[in-house]
Amino acid sequence: MNHWDPFSWKAKPAKHLPHYANAAHLEEVRNELMLLPPLVVPGEIIRLKSAIAEAGMGKNFILQGGDCAERFIDCNSHAILNKLKILLQMSVIITYGSRRSVVRVGRIAGQYAKPRSNNVEIQDGKEMFSYFGDAVNSFHPDPALREPDANRMQMAYTYSAATLNYIRSLISGGFADLHYPHHWDLYSMDKAKSWPKYQETLSRILDAIDFFESIGGARGEILDKVDFFTSHEGLLLEYEAALTRFDSDLKIFYSSSAHMLWIGDRTRQLGGAHVEFFRGIANPVGIKIGPSTDPKELVALLRVLNPEKEKGKIVLISRMGRSFVKEKLSPILETVMTSFEPVTWSCDPMHGNMIKTDQNRKTRHFDDILGEIKETFLLHRSMSSCLGGLHFELTGDDVTECLGGAADIKDTDLEQNYETYCDPRLNYTQSMEMAFLISDLVNRRQV
Repeated sequence: MNHWDPFSWKAKPAKHLPHYANAAHLEEVRNELMLLPPLVVPGEIIRLKSAIAEAGMGKNFILQGGDCAERFIDCNSHAILNKLKILLQMSVIITYGSRRSVVRVGRIAGQYAKPRSNNVEIQDGKEMFSYFGDAVNSFHPDPALREPDANRMQMAYTYSAATLNYIRSLISGGFADLHYPHHWDLYSMDKAKSWPKYQETLSRILDAIDFFESIGGARGEILDKVDFFTSHEGLLLEYEAALTRFDSDLKIFYSSSAHMLWIGDRTRQLGGAHVEFFRGIANPVGIKIGPSTDPKELVALLRVLNPEKEKGKIVLISRMGRSFVKEKLSPILETVMTSFEPVTWSCDPMHGNMIKTDQNRKTRHFDDILGEIKETFLLHRSMSSCLGGLHFELTGDDVTECLGGAADIKDTDLEQNYETYCDPRLNYTQSMEMAFLISDLVNRRQV
């Protein structure tokens, strides 16, 4: 392998990286980040890779979800609690319905940056940098506040550490205890059409726990704690490189910013800066693949990122759009399978199904999201492949950003509670309904 170090990507062409006007200040921030404690440790990363490998063989299932772009203002107990609740509740439903354990991976504690199609935009007649996420600049449409600010990377670390600390405290304190799943309820769930079915599922789960405990088959330490992993798009290479650490015992470099990072569909160029950085870290790596993906180029990318053919290292996350699954994913799937490169397949049914309303509001429709999931499951089965996970943009809050679902949100409802700074998310009831439908699909039942 060619020489690699955390900053060797600087010699490669880079896309979608912000330009910092003050290079000296950027270096100062980077040097300070390099001295901070890691947010995650190698043992957790190794455990996640093992779980991902098992998902690739159909032994468990990856549920990855969270905000499109986290906001600093959402680093509070209420928002974090709701995000954790929805992922835990969804995982219980999928586990019970599919009889597979669920690997919980949050888009949380670090998802503070987003690539943008255009570096600049016009608002109120003024040209300014586009919003690249709170780790880069402000959402407020002020040209001065939109200038990329290196200090925000330090803020991203601080908010990520606080979020992760609270999540770990909740889980270690028994928040995920399966004895008390009713404690996870959110106020809006009893208004959903799926609430009776959810209640029935919970009752059956509790009955099963009581039965196994009565015969000594379930131990409390297994039931009251769960693994929870973090992930985000590894877009800001200055930030990721500064938080890369070397483990002298294992002789590996690893990103300490999250357990898993992914490369976006717009930054996975062979010979590019992002691929150069990702090829050197030991973390599991997600690769977003869209309709424009060239199958042969993808295989070449896999060989660069995983030359040792390590199982659990690569998650291929397809994001085709409901209408293009059969046409676009089929040749990619066939080429990867015949290459014998070890990958775990996941599906992101959100990004390929973006639409705009007559009011120019970005949204997605529940039926299109579910439709892509169904098509992707069916395609994998028809080709004797295994879809090992799903990747959602969702929230535990009662937002109105995606159309349809049990609440039948319409165009005219979007303005009621449209909070996202970037892309629309499934709300709580839509996510819960999706979980019931997914559990049937994973268990090979038709929905």
